[in-house]
Amino acid sequence: MDSIQEFINTCNIENSCNFMNNNNSISSTTSLTTTASGSSSSSAVSTITTNTPNSSSRYENQKRRDWNTFGQYLKNHRPPLSLSRCSGAHVLEFLRYLDQFGKTKVHTPICPFYGHPNPPGPCPCPLRQAWGSLDALIGRLRAAFEENGGKPEANPFGARAVRLYLREVRDLQSKARGISYEKKKRKRPPLPTPPPTAANSLDIIN
Repeated sequence: MDSIQEFINTCNIENSCNFMNNNNSISSTTSLTTTASGSSSSSAVSTITTNTPNSSSRYENQKRRDWNTFGQYLKNHRPPLSLSRCSGAHVLEFLRYLDQFGKTKVHTPICPFYGHPNPPGPCPCPLRQAWGSLDALIGRLRAAFEENGGKPEANPFGARAVRLYLREVRDLQSKARGISYEKKKRKRPPLPTPPPTAANSLDIIN
């Protein structure tokens, strides 16, 4: 269970697309050499090194770790569970198991802070995994399942029950915490006014 516990300790980032922190971030180093020429008798060369994080590699690393950890969870399951027999119900069981290690306060309807995004004091409401963390985790596991030979129609992470569960968690936490998870619609820029044509110009003159 050590790998599972390590996984749990890193899955509490609130509303983040990263469910587990990748402590070994991969960066590519680019060296830029600038040569400055002053007079014909002297020249200076300076080298600037910058580190550019590779977000794609970081995502793939994260996905691989999530996949390996879920496989370990199945092995520790009682009774042990093979991936071929894993269903949406087992995925829900896994998500509910993670809830006990959450750090996101979810107020109950009887709590005086229900619906307050910034409660002024403590309360005995339970801690849960943030919806954003669970949603990002399921997205990575769903992709990893198909990349490892699973058929899309048999993907337990894309089961209807899992989608409904995530939707319920989102709505519940949105109301309990007073936070909207709805994506803001981008305003389309106004269309440019076409220039007046020659015919319209003649009509104006007449």
